[in-house]
Amino acid sequence: MSKRLIVLLLSAGSFMACKKDLGNYQYNVPAEPVLSGLIDSTVNAIVGDSLVIRPAITLADGDPLKDLAFDWDILVAEEARSDHYTGYPLRMVYNLKPMIRNAKVTVTDKRNGIKYFYKFKIDGGTRFSKGAVVLSVDKGVTRLSFIRPDSTVNPDLYQALHHEDLPANPVQLFAKPLAYQENSVEDYWVICKDPAKQSVIIDGATMLRKRYFGEQFFNPPTPMETQAFNGAMGIPTGIVNGKLYLSITSTAPFAPDFGKFSSMQTGNYYLAPFYNRYNFFFGFDTIRHGFVTFDSGGNFMGSDYQVVGSAFNPANLGPGTLLFMQAIPSLSYAYYKSADGNVYEYTFTVQMSNYDLRTIMPTRKRLFKGAALLTADNRWQRSTVDVFYFTSNDKIYRYNPVNEDLRVLEANFGGKKVTMLKLSADGNTLTAGIEGSVVLLDVSVGKNGSIASRVDGIPGAPVDIVSRK
Repeated sequence: MSKRLIVLLLSAGSFMACKKDLGNYQYNVPAEPVLSGLIDSTVNAIVGDSLVIRPAITLADGDPLKDLAFDWDILVAEEARSDHYTGYPLRMVYNLKPMIRNAKVTVTDKRNGIKYFYKFKIDGGTRFSKGAVVLSVDKGVTRLSFIRPDSTVNPDLYQALHHEDLPANPVQLFAKPLAYQENSVEDYWVICKDPAKQSVIIDGATMLRKRYFGEQFFNPPTPMETQAFNGAMGIPTGIVNGKLYLSITSTAPFAPDFGKFSSMQTGNYYLAPFYNRYNFFFGFDTIRHGFVTFDSGGNFMGSDYQVVGSAFNPANLGPGTLLFMQAIPSLSYAYYKSADGNVYEYTFTVQMSNYDLRTIMPTRKRLFKGAALLTADNRWQRSTVDVFYFTSNDKIYRYNPVNEDLRVLEANFGGKKVTMLKLSADGNTLTAGIEGSVVLLDVSVGKNGSIASRVDGIPGAPVDIVSRK
């Protein structure tokens, strides 16, 4: 059979096969959902705020809210995972580190199972560089809130971001500076006396938890009672279980170990939560009932210092409780409640310029004029001109030790107890905390603490505050 005949027969067969195919090729193509303003766009998000993505949706042959399902995926590349959400609109508290992230929404037509993919980006930022962070207690639960520059409040921010409560019994909100950069805020340390739960360290830019406090140690102590912390020059020091802890500075500031706590400074002592760091460390030992020092390397030296003066014995004030102390290179003050119930004001000078010449010069011991106003939980502040402010239930008092002038400030808190007190660096503004509110008082020259402004909406009673301008 010739090749020509074979080709003709094959062509005829194909023609007959096509002719017998009576199928219907008139398909109705489903309408594709149209999302306006989202595809290949960038959505701005603020860490800690609600993020709602609600693009306008049209579906030519159906009801988009009834016939479509929505799946949202946000890529968390640094952790090799994605965060997944469902429903329309996307609604979440944005809790990812600030950066531009790839995201997509998968739209499924529930009538036929067809999926449509739309890509976009999320540019996460932060509003926490300006404002104030407030630590408070609400019916026994620790809360952390943020006051924006316009005085609006993000209440209970930590819980919203992490879906867990902070430890109980908060005592301090320590703003740890960047290494060698005073007045900056790298982290917030939420210091709590909770034997069952660790304190936490929060990123100062994002308010996201960086780590639990045990990770701040090479070898965390057990148990661990966190008490007070300082950060001169961005180098953290602190009191844990009554012992002084120093941090490692032998590595570069960007190294993982920089700023971590090594072992406690050994010795037979238990520090009150008031201490100062200069060329050496100065504190109060509750075992000796007296002032003690540590050398510049943190070695405990006890009361191995010179005493010039006989107003009192700085190495032993007698049994009692230290209520407040702030030692500075010039005149220093301490307020001490003795075992007999009297409250004494101690005045002294500490020579701090040279460790080898450590000298304490006691100058005066007298009964404190405001002793009857003191309770178990007073808050104290001292100005640079040696004026003291302290709380007493629902009032704040101003005390000048030069002439023992004691007067109540004008602010009326409506019977609410003052639970927090902070004095601005310039000494012109007192920030007070009462249940539900933070109140600013004018204590500048010629003013007696009138209320300048007030921010409501704080959950519970404020304990501490850090302001950033």
